[in-house]
Amino acid sequence: VQLQAFGGGLVQAGGFLRLSCTASGVIFKVNGMAWYRQAPGKKRELVARIISGGVTNYADSVKGRFVISRDGAKNTVYLQMNSLRPEDTAVYFCYGDFNSPLGNHYWGQGTQVTVSS
Repeated sequence: VQLQAFGGGLVQAGGFLRLSCTASGVIFKVNGMAWYRQAPGKKRELVARIISGGVTNYADSVKGRFVISRDGAKNTVYLQMNSLRPEDTAVYFCYGDFNSPLGNHYWGQGTQVTVSS
C-alpha cells in the first residue's frame, strides 16, 4: 500500500489549505486514516484522525479550525485547514491503518505546510 499526499504550500496567517492523501494498493478494509505533523525540533504529533464509522478526533490546538474527512470510494483522506497560524507550520504526514496483505500501518511521504505571519 502506498499513500500519496498533496496540497501543502505557503500561506499567510489566517489563510487556508486543503491536504489530500490517497491510498493505493490492495486494501481489504480501512480501519482509520489520520494526519500527523512534525515541526522542526519537535516530535511528530497527531493532528486529526477518522476511524471506521466516521468518528473523528482532533488535537486541541486545531479543534474548530481543521476538519478531517474521508472519501471511502477513493481511499482518500482530506484535511481542511482554516484560520492557519504560524505555529501550524510543519511537515504533514498522512497515516493509514488498513487490513492489507503486507501489513497494517502505512505512512505517506509528507507535505510541507508553511504559514507566514
